[in-house]
Amino acid sequence: MKDIDVLIEALPYIKNFHDKKILIKYGGHAMVDDDAKSSTARDTVLLKYVGMKPLIVHGGGPEISRSMDKLGKQAKFIKGLRVTDEETMEIIEMVLVGKISTEIVSELIKHDGQAISLSGKDSSLIFAHKKEVKKIDEEIVDLGLVGEVDSINTELLDLFLDNNYIPVISPVGIAEDGTSLNLNADTAAGEVASAVGAEKLIILTDVPGVLRDPSDPTSLIQKIKVDEVPGLIEEGIISGGMIPKIETCVNAINNGVKSCHIIDGRKEHSLLFEIFTTNGIGTMVYK
Repeated sequence: MKDIDVLIEALPYIKNFHDKKILIKYGGHAMVDDDAKSSTARDTVLLKYVGMKPLIVHGGGPEISRSMDKLGKQAKFIKGLRVTDEETMEIIEMVLVGKISTEIVSELIKHDGQAISLSGKDSSLIFAHKKEVKKIDEEIVDLGLVGEVDSINTELLDLFLDNNYIPVISPVGIAEDGTSLNLNADTAAGEVASAVGAEKLIILTDVPGVLRDPSDPTSLIQKIKVDEVPGLIEEGIISGGMIPKIETCVNAINNGVKSCHIIDGRKEHSLLFEIFTTNGIGTMVYK
């Protein structure tokens, strides 16, 4: 009976999200561990077969740093942000577009999903501009070829979605003069989710979600309203690397995405638990 109960619990969610776009941001363990990569790809294909329209945006910071080391290129950071010169940008494109994106597509195809690898440069999919030079703590910060998103070519994405493909998008933008720009993957995922009118944005990470006490995995906050976010940041409950992820969620919701979810990609089938069960598995941000 237990398996039947799971199916019955999932039914209303399958019905509610039928034909809806679900943006999944691949990151962390779900991209580096072979078992997790396979499991996440299989679960993404399952979403497709039960009638949803999944899209993927992926990161790749650790892999980029490893490739730079191999090529004898020293990574440079200012205030925790990667400086991107022309040589670094070439490595970023090589890793994100040439390696990671095609690996994810291969995994999806292995599980009988139709998928296509897209760079943000393809048909001006992600049009962007170079970040302005800023002064932070009396220091002039020029990150080089780092971009901010201006617009998304949703026609291209709809073309693939309507023909049953799962788009796999690398966070590389294109500027007006054709220059490649390095984009923050979480931000790019939020921008794509907003532009296509996604029902959900799901961010796969290596943490259970937002924890009230970082040292206690049982202190997970399951639901956060957008207007509760500033208070949680002020209290220090949302801090460090979680702040940009939550800000991405808030921006996406303010731009029409119904709900955002930060979940633990290390847990098998976390994607399915979050979408198809009442309690979910991570932190949901909503209006």
